[in-house]
Amino acid sequence: MIKKCLFPAAGYGTRFLPATKSMPKEMMPIVSKPLIEYGVEEALEAGMSDICIVTGRGKRALEDHFDSNYELEHQISGSSKEELLVGIRKIINECTFSYTRQREMKGLGHAILTGQTLVGDQPFGVVLADDLCINTDGSGVLSQMAQLYQQFRCSIVAVMEVPEDEVHKYGVIAGQAISDDLIRVENMVEKPAKEDAPSNLAIIGRYILTPDIFDLITDTQPGKGGEIQITDALMAQAERGCVLAYKFKGQRFDCGSIEGFIEATNYCYDAFRK
Repeated sequence: MIKKCLFPAAGYGTRFLPATKSMPKEMMPIVSKPLIEYGVEEALEAGMSDICIVTGRGKRALEDHFDSNYELEHQISGSSKEELLVGIRKIINECTFSYTRQREMKGLGHAILTGQTLVGDQPFGVVLADDLCINTDGSGVLSQMAQLYQQFRCSIVAVMEVPEDEVHKYGVIAGQAISDDLIRVENMVEKPAKEDAPSNLAIIGRYILTPDIFDLITDTQPGKGGEIQITDALMAQAERGCVLAYKFKGQRFDCGSIEGFIEATNYCYDAFRK
C-alpha cells in the first residue's frame, strides 16, 4: 500500500569530519556496504520501491551509487568480483530514484517538507540512514511498521527504551498503551532534559507518515535549536487525530556516532563471517 520512502540525506555529518568533508555520511560503509544501501534494502523489503532522497551540496555520490557504472562493470565482468554487485543491481532494477535538494539545514521537519514534491499526496515511509536497523529473526523495522499502517491508517513512529541520561539526544514520547509494543501518543518532546522527559521511550529514525503532515510542518514554528522539528508537527497531529509509537523488533545502531558506527561494523562483520 505504501510505495514511497523518503530519505533525508542533506546533513553535513560533522561528527565524522574529516571523512565527511567530501563524502556523504550516508555513503560511509558498514563492512562493504554504504549505510544508505542498507536503508534502501529495508524500504524495498517493505514494498516501498519509490525511493525519494533529499540531498544537499556535495551529495552527488548518492546518485552515482544508485546508477550503473559501465566502466567498472565491464572490467569485472565474468570475474568472481561481479558477485559483489548482485545486491546493488537488484536495488537499481527494482527501485526508482528521485532527488531534490534542501538548500538550507533547518531541521528534520524542514527536510521532510522539502521532500513533499517527491512524495506527493500519499502516505510514505521515512528512513534516517544513519540509524541502522537489523532484525535477524524476522522482517525489517519498516516492514513491521507498514503492516501496522494497514490496520491503523495513521502516522507511526518507531521507539525504543534508552537510558534516562540519554533522553536529551532524542524525541521522547509518552501515551496510552494499546498493547505491549504499541502506544497511542499523548505527549512528545524534542530532546528534553532528563527531569523534563515524559518517559525514556525515544524515537529512532523510522517513520510512516500520512500526507497531512506536510501542512502541519508548514504551520510549525522553529523549536529546539531553532530548527523545524518533526516531533512538534507530529504532536500537533496526535492532538488532532492519532499518532502511534511502535516498540520495534530488532536492533538499532546509531551510526551517526563513532561509537555506534564501530559497534555496527563489528556486528555486521561477525554476521558476514558466519
